[in-house]
Amino acid sequence: MMAFTYPWFLWGLLAVILPIALHLFELRQPKRVAFTNVEFLREVKLVTARQRKVKHLLVLLTRIGLIGSLVLLFAQPFIPAPLTTVLPNEAVRVVVDTTPSMQAGPADAQTAFEKGVEEARQLPTAYPTAARFQLLNSSRYSVSGTAFRSAVDQLQLTGSSRSVASALVQDGGTTNQQLFIFSDFQKNDYSREQLQNIDSATQVFLIPVAGASTHNIYVDSVWLDDAFIRSGTDMTLRIRLRNGGNMAAENTQVKLLLDNRQAAAFRVPVPANGQETVTARVQVTGTRAHLCRVEVEDYPVTFDNTFYFTLTPSPQIPVVDITSRDLPATQRLYSNEALFAYSHRVGGKATEGLAAAQLVLVQELPRIDPQLREQLKQVVQRGGSVVIVPSAAVEAQSSYTALFQELGVGPVTWEQPQAGRLPQRKEVALPNRQNPFFRDVFGAQQRQVTMPTVAPVVRWARSTTDILRLRDGEGYLSGFRSGRGMVYVFSAPFTGEYSNFTSHPLFVPVMYRLAMQSYKSTELPAYRLNQGLITIPGAAGSEDGEQVVKLVKDSLTLIPTQRSLAGDLRLEVPPGMREPGFYTLERAGRKIATLAFNVDKKESELAHYSAPELRQMWAGKPNIHVYEASEGTSIAARYRAERVGTPLWKYCVAAALLCLLAEVLLLRFGGTRSPAVAPVTAG
Repeated sequence: MMAFTYPWFLWGLLAVILPIALHLFELRQPKRVAFTNVEFLREVKLVTARQRKVKHLLVLLTRIGLIGSLVLLFAQPFIPAPLTTVLPNEAVRVVVDTTPSMQAGPADAQTAFEKGVEEARQLPTAYPTAARFQLLNSSRYSVSGTAFRSAVDQLQLTGSSRSVASALVQDGGTTNQQLFIFSDFQKNDYSREQLQNIDSATQVFLIPVAGASTHNIYVDSVWLDDAFIRSGTDMTLRIRLRNGGNMAAENTQVKLLLDNRQAAAFRVPVPANGQETVTARVQVTGTRAHLCRVEVEDYPVTFDNTFYFTLTPSPQIPVVDITSRDLPATQRLYSNEALFAYSHRVGGKATEGLAAAQLVLVQELPRIDPQLREQLKQVVQRGGSVVIVPSAAVEAQSSYTALFQELGVGPVTWEQPQAGRLPQRKEVALPNRQNPFFRDVFGAQQRQVTMPTVAPVVRWARSTTDILRLRDGEGYLSGFRSGRGMVYVFSAPFTGEYSNFTSHPLFVPVMYRLAMQSYKSTELPAYRLNQGLITIPGAAGSEDGEQVVKLVKDSLTLIPTQRSLAGDLRLEVPPGMREPGFYTLERAGRKIATLAFNVDKKESELAHYSAPELRQMWAGKPNIHVYEASEGTSIAARYRAERVGTPLWKYCVAAALLCLLAEVLLLRFGGTRSPAVAPVTAG
């Protein structure tokens, strides 16, 4: 059934009276024809009255058709849509997904982003000319259809992985609205919660524009076997590659570059939705940060083909050893390793060097001064570690107990020595190989091991972690969380009367591990653009100096939200930071660190919801509709056919032009050509 947008224009059909009246008047009007010879009589015989009548009727019909077509054109006829939709009170809201995953698509066809932009540009054709549109990606204001198309054309893919979610969160639309979402609807990112709070009176149209199935190889992570990066030493770097697509990739080319110099190359097959790990031997020199990247040759999805990271040689770990005697066993241990900056102090009042120490050993002091206790507390509060080896002297117990209480260790119980009797030793139990503390310490071969024997002088009931235990289950070496650091306590002194641990092969790896556990890296090798908050240990500025830090990449300068906490610098990744790569962290023109940022690896997982899956997900929501883009039919055309109707004004224009053309042809060629008159000769 046909309807009219402006039905009052149909009164214009009364205008057909004019050509009818003119036609009748023309038939009654007498014609005067002058002739001088008999040739006119011959022409009269050829043109009959019926022919004249037919011609005039045809001309009349074309004129009536012309007037009727023009009247219908202004009345705007259309075939009503099967689904009625009330036009929105305000602007039509539109969101186009600009996350990196929208780059996916066949190599010889449109990407998902290009398809989404093309479909969004055509939306104004489904609405009246005066309709307003709001592109939630870039503006909070409504614009005309022409300005909307221009804004859509300016959209670009970004490094952010929250374009759709953030746009919906910021949308403050009222009821009776229409919202179009063009996205690939990734399964690991899109969820019902994104639309859960939208008013039920708002009509939501989901348009999945994901491309065809493909593969996508990206770097999931990189790491070193050794926690420390030693300058001038070969290290094993492991690279985990993952395929985020649903098609296998054969012989993917992978290159590792250190400071723009190729260090390794591989060809790696990666199964669909699977992963592979490759290893490379690398070596760095000096003390500066080395800019590294892994390049993957993978098409057509290329936004995640490069993974950026830094390798900075680890600085020496400051170790301060406070003992009651010269030449302790730990001195030979730490001073022979270049990884440690070892210093030795004698006496319970020695506090020099503690402010910068990462590891402080307190060994069998006869008395611990209150000033030293306060210094040790500050060490753990800023993230350092304190190792306490108790003294066997009874007079030292009170000061040690005070230290334990100050550091949050305890409660503890002291063993009282018996006069004239040697301390009773107990065997240390075999270490738990599953304990991360002993990772890579033991070989693969199983053999009988003789464990050290110790005579405990102090016991405790609870601890954060137990590193070594005695055969009876009591703790020998345990760790206690204190502040931001750790306190490690041995239950027995190191002297030969109470322990042979310092002469046991386990002594070296345990003490090395304690020092390494205290090491805090200045920054991670790589970050993600969606990471939100990052912490740079020890990078907080002085209170009297300039505090503002900047992230600089080429000509781009960003000032992140920042704050200092306990000597550490905490930054929020700026929302405008969209490009992966290396960024220099600067304060007052001075370089603090070089940070590597990469796109969110969730974007590399291309699994997406199909149109049928979305319909099933929202089956109970009548205000949420799923439109599927297809060849030959745009989303705007489908919306117009289902909810606006099929306009017929184009057919009215065509009919008017045809009527006008028919009238011209009838008037030009509809008459009978007069035959040529032969000259009359006198005979």
